[in-house]
Amino acid sequence: MKISETKIAEWFLRIALSAGFLSASADRLGMWPKELSAWGNWQNFVNYTKTLNPYAPDSLIPFLAFAATGLEIALGILLLTPFKTNWVAKASCGLLVLFALSMTLSGSIKAPLDYSVFSAAAGAFALSILVNKPKKETV
Repeated sequence: MKISETKIAEWFLRIALSAGFLSASADRLGMWPKELSAWGNWQNFVNYTKTLNPYAPDSLIPFLAFAATGLEIALGILLLTPFKTNWVAKASCGLLVLFALSMTLSGSIKAPLDYSVFSAAAGAFALSILVNKPKKETV
């Protein structure tokens, strides 16, 4: 049985996006060794969330951190399943674009470029197109 290049690309995108979401979430929850961590613990991530949302009231910041992490975990898991992939991929794209815009507006364009956030968002969008592509019938 030959696996199509399209199917390989689809699963490469699914796994890469999922790994990015789940790795970042694991970092925030202290699951990566300190020397490999960006945040290393929840409080550091909450503090980072504040820098990305400087105009949000302090009382809203923990909710935003929790919401971002919850969405990343849910999307990271769903990307590895066949459940509503088109919707999950578009939601992933939207979340990544929000992250990229927040990083840009609160700092500079350099951070989302260095962390390939725009590239990941484009990958998620491409995934939504790949899974919607009509299958060619073979006779």
